[in-house]
Amino acid sequence: MRSPLVTARALTKRFGEFTAVDGIDFDVHQGEAFGFLGPNGAGKSSTMRMIGAVSPISGGTLTVLGLDPAADGPAIRARLGVVPQEDNLDQELTVWENLYIYGRYFDLPRRVILERIDELLEFAQLTERRNDTVEHLSGGMKRRLTIARGLINQPDLLLLDEPTTGLDPQARHALWDRLYRLKQRGVTLIVTTHYMDEAEQLCDRLVIMDKGRIVAEGSPRDLIARYSPREVVELRLAPDDHDRAVASLDGLARRIEVLPDRILLYTDDAEATIGDVFERGVEPESMLTRRSTLEDVFLRLTGRRLVD
Repeated sequence: MRSPLVTARALTKRFGEFTAVDGIDFDVHQGEAFGFLGPNGAGKSSTMRMIGAVSPISGGTLTVLGLDPAADGPAIRARLGVVPQEDNLDQELTVWENLYIYGRYFDLPRRVILERIDELLEFAQLTERRNDTVEHLSGGMKRRLTIARGLINQPDLLLLDEPTTGLDPQARHALWDRLYRLKQRGVTLIVTTHYMDEAEQLCDRLVIMDKGRIVAEGSPRDLIARYSPREVVELRLAPDDHDRAVASLDGLARRIEVLPDRILLYTDDAEATIGDVFERGVEPESMLTRRSTLEDVFLRLTGRRLVD
C-alpha cells in the first residue's frame, strides 16, 4: 500500500492557554475524499491550516505529501490546492485574469497556464463568463471559480474549507457535482463542513471533531450504523400532551430524545414503533418517519448546544 498523503499523530495546536486541536490522530489516503465534521470552534479550520503549512503545529507530528510542514512549507504549498472559507478573488479582474495571475504565482509557463485556464473554465462551467469581472458573478459562480483557481497548479491534494457555505440549494448541488467529478479523476480532497448532507455526499471517510478532539471516525454509512438505529419516528404533540406523552413512551424505542417541539424515537422498525405509540394512548398532531442520518450521529456525539 502507498503511504498516506497526510499523517497526523497526537497533533496539537495551541493559541496561548487555549488548545484548539487536542492530540488528534488521522491518515488521509491518495484518491479519497476525507472530511472534518464538527461544530464551530471544534478545531477543523486550525487543523486545515496546519495541513496547509501556513500554521505551525504546537505538538505531535504531521507529515504532508511525505514532507515536514515546518521544514518544507514552500514545497508542500506548491503541491496543494486551497479553497478558503471566504472567497478572496480579485473582484475587479475578470474570471480569466484571476486564473492567469494565480497561475503565475506558481511560476507556470504562459503556454501551460493558457491550456489549463481553458480546461478549468469548462470544468467550472464558466467558459461563457471568462471576460466578466468577478464582482458581477453569482455566489455559486464565485465558489466554482475559487475551486478552479485552486486547481491551476494540478495539485496532489485539494483543501476545501466549508466549500458551500452561504450558497442556495441549486448552487450547492452544482458544486457537489464538480467536486464529485474531481474525486472520479483521482484528486484527493480534504473537506471541512458543518453540513451533514454535504459530508454524506462527498466524503469516503470522515472524523467528527468536538472541542478539539476526534470523537468518531469512519465512513458516513459506518458511523450511522454504529451510533444510530436504522429509522427515526418524529412525533409532534399538542403542548398540553407533551409531558404526558413522554412518560407514556418510556422504553418504547432504543433511544428517545425529547425536544421542546417534538419527540424523536430511534428504532430499527418504525412501523412497529408507530403501532406501539398508539397502543399506549399517545395521539400526535403530526408524525414523520425517516431514515437515520449523519446529522443524528453528529448531534448525539456533539450535543444540540448552540456554539458561536
